[in-house]
Amino acid sequence: MAEQPQERLKIRDEVAALKRERTVSAAADLFYEKGYDNTTLDEVAERLGVTKPFIYANFGSKSELLAEICERGVRAALDEIEGVLSEDLGPTDSLRLFGRRYVTSILMNQKNIAIYTREEKNLEPSDARRLGEMRRLFFAQVASLLQAGSDAGEFDLEDAKMGALAIGGAVSWSTFWYKPDGRLEVAGIASEMTRLILGIAGAKRTPIKRKPVEAAAS
Repeated sequence: MAEQPQERLKIRDEVAALKRERTVSAAADLFYEKGYDNTTLDEVAERLGVTKPFIYANFGSKSELLAEICERGVRAALDEIEGVLSEDLGPTDSLRLFGRRYVTSILMNQKNIAIYTREEKNLEPSDARRLGEMRRLFFAQVASLLQAGSDAGEFDLEDAKMGALAIGGAVSWSTFWYKPDGRLEVAGIASEMTRLILGIAGAKRTPIKRKPVEAAAS
């Protein structure tokens, strides 16, 4: 049976997406290892085992590659807060769920976040503004969650905006000390960091319900 045009188009799109992913991954590795200024597109092509036209088929410039890498890191964080807020949980449950998802996502996008932190100055002005707006939206939504918890009496927090910045700063900084082959696994870090996030928010502990002494003794 002859291959249908729609199937050929699907295969072509999948191949193009794979090429794009390979390029982003190689560039992220090099930007993370050597820095943006010290990396050339020739080196990215060499890492891939291709020529520069392979890269230009998907990205017009090195700065466009940088913007793509940085956006993936910012988008990862934004997706997590938006996903949690869409579940319509209470403030404490939302923050606990967000903490686990956010920390996990940031660590899984370690290179993207670290590159954005270090190389933001090298972004094109339009890209810097766009990513800045995404970051501001992220922090506004986290602050909104913290404020809701404070208003509900679940969090002991005077400044929700400062709390959001403190949480974002603590979690983002983990990309500089986390080692994939180190003693700490992602799940363990996410669990402990979530506890710290709840502490920043001043989340009130739920009392442990204990059996009456008489019942326990019987």
